[in-house]
Amino acid sequence: MIESTLWHPVAACDELSTRNPLPVRLLEQPLVLWRDAHGAVHAFDDRCPHRGARLSLGRVHEGRLECPYHGWRFEAGGRCVQVPALPDFTPPPGHKVGAYAVAERAGLLWVRLSGDAPAPEFETEADERLRKITVGPYDVATSAPRVVENFLDMSHFGFVHEGWLGDREHVAQADYRVETTAAGVLATGCRAWQPRSNRLSTEGSDVEYTYAVTAPYTAVLTKLPQKQDGYRDVISLFVCPVEPERSRVWFRMAVTDFASSDEELRAFQHTIFTQDQPVVESQVPRRLPLSGGELHSAADRLSAAYRRYLREQGITFGVC
Repeated sequence: MIESTLWHPVAACDELSTRNPLPVRLLEQPLVLWRDAHGAVHAFDDRCPHRGARLSLGRVHEGRLECPYHGWRFEAGGRCVQVPALPDFTPPPGHKVGAYAVAERAGLLWVRLSGDAPAPEFETEADERLRKITVGPYDVATSAPRVVENFLDMSHFGFVHEGWLGDREHVAQADYRVETTAAGVLATGCRAWQPRSNRLSTEGSDVEYTYAVTAPYTAVLTKLPQKQDGYRDVISLFVCPVEPERSRVWFRMAVTDFASSDEELRAFQHTIFTQDQPVVESQVPRRLPLSGGELHSAADRLSAAYRRYLREQGITFGVC
């Protein structure tokens, strides 16, 4: 499955301490995350190879992950290095648990189940002029592609986000450009009139959008409000495909608003997404149809490009 070779976000960095392991789920697979004594993160199968207990119920002891059942201890890489019931026993190399590549990026912990692709990099993280804040997680009862497609859709602003990102009297969509890139899909020249384009807005304005799909379940939005010259919002959507019809969602905001509190910035983004969530969860089928089953219009060009991209990438998880 091609999805197993991709990097996926599974948890926020600050969720994981050096004391307690953290259970997560990715592509229907239960995993456990833990930090060693140096703070490095590791990702294992959440199943002890001895008697099948969940390792996430255990603890981190002396920089190793300890099983809650018989205390077997596993070091970085997954090898068992101690069996407490047999103090003089040296576990052979075959006594190990499945281990996976893990990285910390953009405030999140990312896991790759197979392959050798490098961990993702995000340009805005190095820009000190932009304030970074993570919003989420949100557990959403639909497929990851449905969540991404909603994020890319501008035609719903005046209906789902009326009074915030849109107005039903101003929903006519201007022409915009969609192109494929080495990374994925890019849409430029997208424009919308918005009553409140961000938390700093005091009046409605025309807003220019740029969308970039950089991975099957990752999209980046750049907003340039006309009334706020020089103000730039960069909002990244990161979706974990937990199961074919269940997702976990984070937003990574990179903004020049250093005056608002974390709570205020999160509250604005929370309002927007919780307007989207019940509508997205109502869509049938929950798995995104890549061929047939739904009608399309010229306003759906970005959505159509995203669906083509998923087909070309060989994505099968969360689509039909």
